[in-house]
Amino acid sequence: MTTYLTRRTAVKTGLVAAAALSIGSAVRAAASNTAMSFEEYRSKDALALAKLVREGEISATEVLEMAISRANAVNPEINCIVEQLYDRARHEARKGLPQGPFTGVPFLLKDLGMALKGTVTTQGSRFFSDWVADYTSTIVERYQQAGLVIMGKSASPEFGGTATTESILFGDTRNPWNLEYSAGGSSGGSAAAVAAGILPLANATDGGGSIRIPASCCGLFGMKTSRGRTPHGPKQLASTLSVIHAVSRSVRDSAALLDATRGPEPGQTVIAPRPPGNNYLDAVSQAPGSLRIGLIRTPVTHSPVDPQCELAAANAAKLCENLGHKVEEVQLPLDPAEFFGATGVVMGADTVVRIQNRERELGRKVTVNDLEPLMWDRFIKYKSLTGEEVINAQTALGGIARSIALLQDNYDVLLSPTLASPPVKIGKLSLNQEYGPYEKEAISASAFTMLSNATGQPAMSVPLHWTPGGLPVGVMFAGRYGDEWTLYQLAGQLEKASPWFDKVPMRQDS
Repeated sequence: MTTYLTRRTAVKTGLVAAAALSIGSAVRAAASNTAMSFEEYRSKDALALAKLVREGEISATEVLEMAISRANAVNPEINCIVEQLYDRARHEARKGLPQGPFTGVPFLLKDLGMALKGTVTTQGSRFFSDWVADYTSTIVERYQQAGLVIMGKSASPEFGGTATTESILFGDTRNPWNLEYSAGGSSGGSAAAVAAGILPLANATDGGGSIRIPASCCGLFGMKTSRGRTPHGPKQLASTLSVIHAVSRSVRDSAALLDATRGPEPGQTVIAPRPPGNNYLDAVSQAPGSLRIGLIRTPVTHSPVDPQCELAAANAAKLCENLGHKVEEVQLPLDPAEFFGATGVVMGADTVVRIQNRERELGRKVTVNDLEPLMWDRFIKYKSLTGEEVINAQTALGGIARSIALLQDNYDVLLSPTLASPPVKIGKLSLNQEYGPYEKEAISASAFTMLSNATGQPAMSVPLHWTPGGLPVGVMFAGRYGDEWTLYQLAGQLEKASPWFDKVPMRQDS
């Protein structure tokens, strides 16, 4: 708690912003120990870095040291890495890595739901602060097989339960574009690390917008995959709302990573349909035909949308029309009360089960001092849920998925703002506050994103807009269930038409 208040006070007095001015010299000094300059390192996406390693232009160890140098320089200011696995990563790089599409590329695992044997995963919670994995998640094994070098864990709020990345356990993760603002959540640690130039892509998860929200806040590309596209096991083989993938600077990195990690594992029964081509990476360079795009201006919540977010979506619609697509406005055929009632029950049940399983592991009951204030309230509210209530909620979500599927019979893609507002200041979405001030901000944050989690369909946030004040604003495109292929085609086309890769915060000479 003390750390949280101290950080906020620092922002108010301008100390954090002043400290950021020292980042450039720190990076220059740290980077002098590597063969690659920071400018060159940051100019490459993950596939390009792996190509250099594969061709012997630079070693995996040298690439890793550049990432560590950058992390040492900027992490004290943005607070994105909460567990350093640098020595472990150095050992892996030295002993030899599997040959894959990302051999030698540094990588972060989100500190939520990702198990790497022998390392701590806290879930952003004091109640899990010493939980050491005795196994490795299936998808993490696939990351390793692809040649990625896992160098640490990225920050998450408690249980991923809010659209920012702030916690009593680790403090606040700050947006590299402006340190007074949130990096979004719950994959804000990963997004901040990628935006700040520590590495070109990082693991992220999305149960209500947690890939797309931080991607929007940090000026990155974020693909929320279809339900069942990537594995959750070996101990949890399915999730009603959440999926696992990444945030990245380039579209092709996201596609290639999905190629390396997609596909079911033994026992998995929710399995997304196979793509029409061999590799999603191929889709990125294949422009789609003329798409039918439905423009959504009003979110499920019917809450107000900031003019900058409206402008971002409107400009994206014009860009799509200029690219030959047909855009028309549509309304969502949903009852907000039914939608949020059902998602609240499913998310609440997940929170209760997570906490009660931990109670059994520790042999004691959770207390108010173990959880963030709003998470404690959520636990108390939902711990008496009945099986009937959970089944009814899941049935309602099934009906909602059907309604959206029928809507998308007429549209290849649905376009909307990613968020109802640009990035918010630190503290607005923290779980360490009273519910009243939090409620309005929280509903606004997931106003557009949560629908795709309920329906299971893929959706991506594309960095196409910045506010006059220099904050990123993402635009969201949702595809039919199982159709990441069309989204990657469109994303590649948008990336070419309106490039964003070289728009970066916290330059070396900041």
